[in-house]
Amino acid sequence: MRISFYDTRLSENYKTILIKEKAVNYKAGNMTNPKEISLMLQDLLQMNELAEEYCYMIALNISCRILGICFLSKGTVNASLVSPREVYIRAVFLGASQVILCHNHPSGNPTPSSQDFKLTKRMKEAGELLDIRLADHIIIGGDAYFSFNEQNVL
Repeated sequence: MRISFYDTRLSENYKTILIKEKAVNYKAGNMTNPKEISLMLQDLLQMNELAEEYCYMIALNISCRILGICFLSKGTVNASLVSPREVYIRAVFLGASQVILCHNHPSGNPTPSSQDFKLTKRMKEAGELLDIRLADHIIIGGDAYFSFNEQNVL
């Protein structure tokens, strides 16, 4: 499978545009399996080794095929800013019908914080308004992960 990575830029007339930064070949398995998604993010982005919080969004079509992976933000050792606008503008540009939010915890502990729970709730509600499903929110900490969907808290 060819996976493309995207970011946003401003056009000459100051409109937000999506640009493809790179594409890689990757043998992706089932994108409904949080463990496989976690392993993919560790392989492609080394999310288990990053010293600050990084947040990405995986855009999927209705069949859970990856349309693209988008960088959202880089934070500090224990926080990262993400808003529904940044997530869903990218999802709309890519034609996604569902998204997976992913970020890391540099502490190595993937247990969600209260802020992680609030963010997930907010993203789910925003996605429902746009008819773009938040399929999961995965937190990577070291070689472990936490999936909101798998833990039935989504």
